[in-house]
Amino acid sequence: MAQQNDRPSAGPAQQGWATGAQPLTGRLHRLTERIRSLDRRRPLLWDLHVTGVCLFAALVDAAGGWRNVAFNDDVPVWLVLLMSLGFTVPLLWRRRHPLAALLVMLPFSLANAASGAHLQASFLQMIAVWNIALRLPLRTLVWSFCTVLVPLAVGATAYPVGSWDQQFVPMLYSFALVALLGLVVRSRQEYMASLVERAKQLEVERDQQAQLAAAAERTRIAREMHDIIGHNLSVITGLADGGAYAAAQSPQRATQALEAIGTTSRQALTELRRLLDVLRDEAATRPVAELAPQPALTDLDRLVEGVAGAGLPVDLTVEGSPGSLPAGKQLTVYRVVQEALTNSLKHGGPNTTATVDVRYAADEVTVTVTDTGRPRSAAPAPATGAGRGLTGMRERTALYGGTLEAGPLRRPGGGWRVHLCLPKETDQ
Repeated sequence: MAQQNDRPSAGPAQQGWATGAQPLTGRLHRLTERIRSLDRRRPLLWDLHVTGVCLFAALVDAAGGWRNVAFNDDVPVWLVLLMSLGFTVPLLWRRRHPLAALLVMLPFSLANAASGAHLQASFLQMIAVWNIALRLPLRTLVWSFCTVLVPLAVGATAYPVGSWDQQFVPMLYSFALVALLGLVVRSRQEYMASLVERAKQLEVERDQQAQLAAAAERTRIAREMHDIIGHNLSVITGLADGGAYAAAQSPQRATQALEAIGTTSRQALTELRRLLDVLRDEAATRPVAELAPQPALTDLDRLVEGVAGAGLPVDLTVEGSPGSLPAGKQLTVYRVVQEALTNSLKHGGPNTTATVDVRYAADEVTVTVTDTGRPRSAAPAPATGAGRGLTGMRERTALYGGTLEAGPLRRPGGGWRVHLCLPKETDQ
């Protein structure tokens, strides 16, 4: 009785199939990429190489091997050599002028069919057919089919060996296969080119969207910084002027003005630091910014008190209730009032007073800010939209579909009026 072998069968590693070995397809892919790279860098060198290989194979066949398949083995050697050159040399122009290369081969193909030499080099016409399918319009491919078909008819007439399908069908199959393969490669190249073009367009659109977003963010930041710094500096300037005037008359009033300047400065620095903390890129290393709500309608009283402390008496009148007005619209109303009072404080002149009238209706909010300051001929006209303050107010208003009017009052004493009308619908 034979002894049973208990050893396990050899696995892939023992059989030489190393699991870490590189697949053959990967090597072929790299080899193909190298060939394509050489073709792109030195196309003439590659054309000469391909033509030389085909010429060598044709001359080897012309040395005597052609007689094994020839219908007539008495064809002169010089004619065989000439036909071999006629089928190979035109391959140099197969990519730039494929149809011309095929037409140059046509006389040699007719001579090959009429003489009965039946050279294997005649199949090199398929290389020209491949390039026609790859680079020229489809109607040109039809004409190339006729160019290949004529020598077949001549050969079948001169040497009727076997049935007609034995002479026509193999060549027709070869033509159809080569043409179809060329069309497949062409479709893939066009598809890849469209993907590359689409990727470039998407990259351009992405860059444009990023630029637009950056521009919008810069505009928003500039508007916020203008509202924060401009208003607080105007209040500080008014307090400083009032303190300097009161220093000689009432030291106590001067001390109060200095304290108000300190409070306003610290508030401005806090808001500015909070804004700059958000803009810093070092998110991992920076301290967490202190969170604070944006100004709302409930802060209008404090705003009016600060402006009044800076030397601009303000009369605030509020009618109705804001209800469920969104925070963004409340901030817009606050910033418009703030900017209007800041302009009155800066441009109104001495003895200027201001009034703020806020009215909440069922479908809208209206705000009217007027002052009794001197005529402001140097102020930017509403039609031009110049000046960052008025521009910022209009931009904020336009975000919520509102309207803003700003201009001088038509009365002997002068003055300035800002009127805001904001829809009260909830944000979508």
